Amino acid sequence: MTQARHHGGDRTPMRLFRSRTAEAWGWARRCAGGHLAPGMCVLPLLLLAVVFVDVAGGIWLPLLAAAPALAAATNGPRGVLGVGLVAATLGALLGHKQGIPAGELAAVLSALLAVTAASGLAGALRGRRERVLAAVRSVAEAAQHALLQPVPETVGPFQVAVRYSAAAAEARIGGDLYALVPTPHGVRLIVGDVRGKGLPAVGTAALVLGVFREAAYDEPDLLAVVGRIERSLARNLGPDDFVTAVIAGCPGSGHLEVVNCGHAPPLLISASGAVTAVEPAQPTPPLGLRALAGQAPRLQHLPFAVGDQLLLYTDGVTEARDHAREFYPLATGVARHVSDDPAHTLGAVHDELLAHVGGRLHDDAALLLLRKRSADRQVPVPHRTEVAL
Repeated sequence: MTQARHHGGDRTPMRLFRSRTAEAWGWARRCAGGHLAPGMCVLPLLLLAVVFVDVAGGIWLPLLAAAPALAAATNGPRGVLGVGLVAATLGALLGHKQGIPAGELAAVLSALLAVTAASGLAGALRGRRERVLAAVRSVAEAAQHALLQPVPETVGPFQVAVRYSAAAAEARIGGDLYALVPTPHGVRLIVGDVRGKGLPAVGTAALVLGVFREAAYDEPDLLAVVGRIERSLARNLGPDDFVTAVIAGCPGSGHLEVVNCGHAPPLLISASGAVTAVEPAQPTPPLGLRALAGQAPRLQHLPFAVGDQLLLYTDGVTEARDHAREFYPLATGVARHVSDDPAHTLGAVHDELLAHVGGRLHDDAALLLLRKRSADRQVPVPHRTEVAL
């Protein structure tokens, strides 16, 4: 009998180990299945560690204080307090079982409760910051939709596609601008880049787009549209502020009208796939600097037949660098991915651009691609689809 009791006593720690391990793994499986709060998933791992230490003949109770601290990373105050309560209960039971002196056990449990209280406060503050961030992002999205209004996929004889990425990922809005306006004088579009960043750049972009949308509809001459934007900026911008932009018009006579105000040259893509940079015949200062430079913009006329495409973009695309500090070759990328579907073309170019920079752009980037369709697929151009900001 004595020998049997001795062997049974030897098996008791192993049964206790198996029981605790099964409970911990059961909790882990429920956590993986989404049945527990994220913060509670930390506790089974800690319990498993305590089991191993306990079976080995000692106990490391202070380890339990990590449970509420880690729970604060994903849970609110209630979840943190729940984890802390479970950890404190487990600590009291294990401490009593191991015969830890009352004073030492009280010190350990007091520290655990203090960590739980501090972690609960941290979880509350984290939740508040997340709510504030969500509100800011919601406002930014609303501002973006008001500022950069959606561009239709088809406008009259044209297919259109747009891609825009803000460098400030959480803000989702930046200083680059674009717009396309169907007017009685044909389709008119603008792509530009405001000097500077942040809210001042966004305000300037809103000013430019508001003036452009009104002037594009009212003015029969494209140079008059540019003049109205220039006068508005001269009244509202500081001496060091300016906007580079390309303003284009499609009057429907088989050609394009282009005015380049200090911006990157557009790319003209022929129906055969050849890509040509449209350099301005004469350099023109950016919008807002005409009074200082004393040079007036010039109007360029480009042939634009069925199947031809025009790509407007900002310098956030062409100045994007990879880890070797090499610029993204936009003309080569466009020639490689050009197709009869502008959305597909820009999607492929944009994906390649992100891969080139390693996943995230360091400057705002905008791409707008216009393609002329065949005459039998044209639809009437609406007279007014947008309102000024």
